[in-house]
Amino acid sequence: MAATVERVVAAEASEKQMSAKKVLSAASPLTLRIVAECSVTKARACELILPHSAVSTPVFMPVGTQGTMKGITVDQLDDLGCRICLGNTYHLGMRPGPDLIEKANGLHGFMNWERNLLTDSGGFQMVSLVELSEVTEGGVKFKSPYDGKEILLSPEKSIAIQNSLGSDIMMQLDDVVSSTVTGPRVEEAMHRSIRWLDRCIAANKNPDKQNLFAIIQGGLNVDLRKACLDEMTQRDVPGFAIGGLSGGEEKDDFWRMVTLSTDHLPREKPRYLMGVGYAVDLVVCVALGCDMFDCVYPTRTARFGSALVPWGSLQVKHRQYAKDFQPIDPDCQCPTCKRHSRAYLHALFKSDSAAMHHITIHNIAYQLNLMGSVRQSIVEGRFPDFIRTFMKRLFPSPDQYPGWAVDALASVNVTLE
Repeated sequence: MAATVERVVAAEASEKQMSAKKVLSAASPLTLRIVAECSVTKARACELILPHSAVSTPVFMPVGTQGTMKGITVDQLDDLGCRICLGNTYHLGMRPGPDLIEKANGLHGFMNWERNLLTDSGGFQMVSLVELSEVTEGGVKFKSPYDGKEILLSPEKSIAIQNSLGSDIMMQLDDVVSSTVTGPRVEEAMHRSIRWLDRCIAANKNPDKQNLFAIIQGGLNVDLRKACLDEMTQRDVPGFAIGGLSGGEEKDDFWRMVTLSTDHLPREKPRYLMGVGYAVDLVVCVALGCDMFDCVYPTRTARFGSALVPWGSLQVKHRQYAKDFQPIDPDCQCPTCKRHSRAYLHALFKSDSAAMHHITIHNIAYQLNLMGSVRQSIVEGRFPDFIRTFMKRLFPSPDQYPGWAVDALASVNVTLE
């Protein structure tokens, strides 16, 4: 009798393994073609083929939390050349809900966006809404900020919502802890993220249509990062994200974890560095081998009247621009810079939210154009020179170069003058 039970258990285990292998071996609806690689740094220019269009990398992905970029329409986003943007699984799952969005032919149909979408897993809310959440092996228990009801966001639930949203790239639910946390909680979160990855892989109903990315965790601990990289790269997922950074840690720790990760990630898969949006960070982390980036920074800072420019930022609400009839950036070809002066935006900012709209358009254009220029310099074999020119324009004196950036670039053979 015992032998019979053992045979049944063994058969069930074998069946589950075969099922998991079948899921993992399903043809991925993603192709990464490496167009050029920098001969000095770890930078590369790629073509990422996704279900809704090709995406040239390195790429910055604007964040649209609830099916829109704040202050900009999808048509304007498309006209700027954006080919992939983000949606938030947690917020969209709460309101208006996956059932409604699925009836609209997914998030693409709901927001009338014909390009690619990446949806996060909802895991980041474990940090941003920490007062409202509790982590268990089953998932993350949340109290809804909308109605106070308790919900459990499990790996299976996160994937089910993302399947309903129909995003081109889905993120696994990971156990996210703040990058400033140390001790046993970081190791616990890393191992749980691996277990949750397997549950997410098994739960994905659309592996032939939607790409599931793993998220590397391990905090600022080298051994934990390596252990996570070793384990997760054994899964044949379409892409990998570097998570658990950009949360207030020292920049010296940040860049070392980034380069450690890219050293161990497979060359033939896209590498997505989560939550990075400052210009210096983008350029340095491309040099360290990252392909994809996202951040709310360009849209959020626009709402405070801050316009991104090659020499830093321009605060249009400051009095010095009240009679300045230049565009934000004379070299920028975005709709805002073509049509409106600093003086106009300064006057508008005090009385009309349209000013935020115009600056948002400019800031997204700036990020997209920056990545386009970086890519072109890689293809043309002059990326190290691009970095030096970029840094000289951004900082009046080499003495002002951030020490972490100097060290990070030196680690990939770029010496700043």
